[in-house]
Order: sequence, then structure tokens, then C-alpha cells
Amino acid sequence: MARAKAVRQPDLVLITWTRNPLVPGSARRITAVRIIGNTQPCTFTLVRNGLLINALNCLLDHDIGFRIVFQKKTSTISGYLLLQRN
Repeated sequence: MARAKAVRQPDLVLITWTRNPLVPGSARRITAVRIIGNTQPCTFTLVRNGLLINALNCLLDHDIGFRIVFQKKTSTISGYLLLQRN
């Protein structure tokens, strides 16, 4: 009898971000995060009011394996990103 193997589901991270509208060119900060699966070893960077660049630097590291599958600016000071790791 053949054994069925479970297919590993992808890890997903949805991040919403915003900039300070009173400071032109201000850094993007995380406003909310939703995680499906596992984000180790980058979980500590995915915190509310944390810098988006720090989270992306960790998640997009070649050894971690995440990639941006969708991103959208919802206004001049806000947006969201969806990252996936297979």
C-alpha cells in the first residue's frame, strides 16, 4: 500500500505599513502583521511600529527563502506587502 505524504504548505506574511505624513521621506513602519505558518528566525522583526526595512532585510535574506508576491501602496503614506516562503 502506498503511503500518502503531506504536502508542506507555504508560509505567508501580510504586512501593512505607514509613514509619518508630517515628515517627508520618513521610514515605513509596520502597523499590522498577519502570519500563516512560520517566520523563524525573523519573528522578532515583525512587531507593530517596527521598521519595515528591518523585517524585509531579514525575510528576504537568501537563506530564509521569503519573496514578495504582492505589494500595493494604498496612499502616498501607506501600503501593504504579501510575502511567501515555499
